[in-house]
Amino acid sequence: MALSLPETSEAADRFAFSVNTKGKAKGFVWVWMERVEPKKPRVPHAGVIAVRVASLALRDAILSSSSKKFFTEPHYAGFPAVLVRLAEIGRDELEALVIDAWRCQAPRALVESLEAERKPAPRRRRTPSR
Repeated sequence: MALSLPETSEAADRFAFSVNTKGKAKGFVWVWMERVEPKKPRVPHAGVIAVRVASLALRDAILSSSSKKFFTEPHYAGFPAVLVRLAEIGRDELEALVIDAWRCQAPRALVESLEAERKPAPRRRRTPSR
């Protein structure tokens, strides 16, 4: 899903996706690193991903929409991202979140080119025949 978006790459060392912005990799989706044991390193939780969102207000709106699908933790306090339980979310909703996350980090020109590419062709109006 993420790799279908322009200028996207996958991290070599973990499950994470970034878009190239001005020569820098800007992360937009990554595996949640869970703190299982206090004072021990965090470990990847394969059933949960972190997804970048456009703002803290949007993060709060998403979090309030479904506690079954979305949550956060203190590590993400003040950061525009939500944690997503993959088993609880449908493919279409996940795809929309991933695309929006990519838009948050991608350069404007790249976002505009993707939107132009995905925009359906205008429908021609049929005129009644005489």
